[in-house]
Amino acid sequence: MKRIPFLDSHTGGEPTRLIVALPFDLGTGSVAQKLSTLKADHDDFRKTVLNEPRGSDVLVGAYLVEPADPTCQFGVIFFNNVGYLGMCGHGTIGLIASLAYLGKVQPGIIRVETPVGVVEATLHFPLLSGEGLGVRSEYPNRVSVRNVPAYRHLTHISIEVDGKPIHGDVAWGGNWFFLVHDHGLEVNMQNLEALTDFSWRVREQLTANRITGANGAEVDHIELFASTPEADSKSFVLCPGKAYDRSPCGTGTSAKLACLYADGKLKENQIWKQQSVVGSVFEGSVQSVGGEIIPTITGEAYVMAEGVILVDERDPFGNGI
Repeated sequence: MKRIPFLDSHTGGEPTRLIVALPFDLGTGSVAQKLSTLKADHDDFRKTVLNEPRGSDVLVGAYLVEPADPTCQFGVIFFNNVGYLGMCGHGTIGLIASLAYLGKVQPGIIRVETPVGVVEATLHFPLLSGEGLGVRSEYPNRVSVRNVPAYRHLTHISIEVDGKPIHGDVAWGGNWFFLVHDHGLEVNMQNLEALTDFSWRVREQLTANRITGANGAEVDHIELFASTPEADSKSFVLCPGKAYDRSPCGTGTSAKLACLYADGKLKENQIWKQQSVVGSVFEGSVQSVGGEIIPTITGEAYVMAEGVILVDERDPFGNGI
């Protein structure tokens, strides 16, 4: 019987499954190089951990690995039901809160090496809780993530969906996004099926029109925006495996902030509140450093389960479905 310990958290409703110790060696080198080894030699492990029958399409996974960068305390590889992610904002918040729960980190700055670069997380001191009774939380769970540089690659690109032209920007925030404003759909929980169907067809059209990110990279996240009285913006984000993001999406918010800054609609250090389709909110801001736009995203994560995945050697679905 194979046993795989895990710790589950959620950030704004979006789950992260942390695997602290891998049962195989990924060798030396950068986290990006470790990811290459993982893809080539151990992808079945991803499917076992995250796919049905032990997981679901909405889960995002995080492998804790050794960093190559000597300034980093941790390395991490994020993955989902169909593959791997360059960076994951909600996942980094979940990772840091989970490490705090495990007693592996204390409030302060924690540097994390990802496949697309180093991010800097700040674990904030826990707020007093218990309705003024002065009871401290069991573990600090509010985290700010200073992301990799974000930028807009293509501006106001026109594509046609259902005979109707729509427009969007292609932007990088740690993953590639197509950000759409003139979709004409209501962004709410009652409209999830239509939002998912429309976003998937947008992605298919991007592929058909050969619209890509830098160096031909696939644009695999679709982000639809709407106005809301509860925040500066509300979004629906469709992830690569066709599951929608329950959180406001950290890398998607980073891409959004880069576009706002490029349009002169956001100043440095100005707080932007991005709400998800389920109602959770990230706070975001940017700084211009050496000509690059550096976004910072703040949110809370909650540890919700810990346990051990069991894989029976006789199980025909031991490597997932």
